[in-house]
Amino acid sequence: MASFLDRRLMPIWLALAAGLVAVGLGIVMGEASAEKANLAARWTARAALPFFLIAYSASSLLRLWPNDVTRAFMRRRRQWGLGFALAHTIHLIALGTNLLVFQDFRPDVTLLGGGLAYGLIYLMALTSNNWSMRKLGKNWKRLHTIGIHYTWLIFAISYAGRLGDKDMFLTGAIFTPILLGALGIKLYVRFKPLTAAQGAG
Repeated sequence: MASFLDRRLMPIWLALAAGLVAVGLGIVMGEASAEKANLAARWTARAALPFFLIAYSASSLLRLWPNDVTRAFMRRRRQWGLGFALAHTIHLIALGTNLLVFQDFRPDVTLLGGGLAYGLIYLMALTSNNWSMRKLGKNWKRLHTIGIHYTWLIFAISYAGRLGDKDMFLTGAIFTPILLGALGIKLYVRFKPLTAAQGAG
């Protein structure tokens, strides 16, 4: 498993496959065209989430559970982030189809918040290279820290909002704790002192 995950382009191919499968399932499972587009938008967001969570949690998982798999996640963290950007672009296309073709409008605040998240996602993707790290210096870390935590916030707000909808409650009940757990692990590692063994590793 670790050797499979450690292949450089594997996260990108997995993200492309996950996004396209989500679109295909939406088309197959939906009845009317509007429902097909709605399901495709909903499921592509879920397909993108695991890629985000791996990029978001890779360093924390390695600190807590150092093994071949978590090392592979950390070595390919950049590719998992790019995979997320690709999968979420497929979601954006599906969502845009809902908005433009089927007039499935969202509140302005949702569009504004989501639009800012996409802006940050693409900035992170465009600067996910050594040249940008050198040119931006400390600002590179600031951009990626703000961007990844803001993206986490948008996911968390989106899924937590489903807890108040009886038709979508199960979705919120599954994904909200996962997102909170990812944040909890990150905070735990952030404030947990390094042991001597971890420091040597």
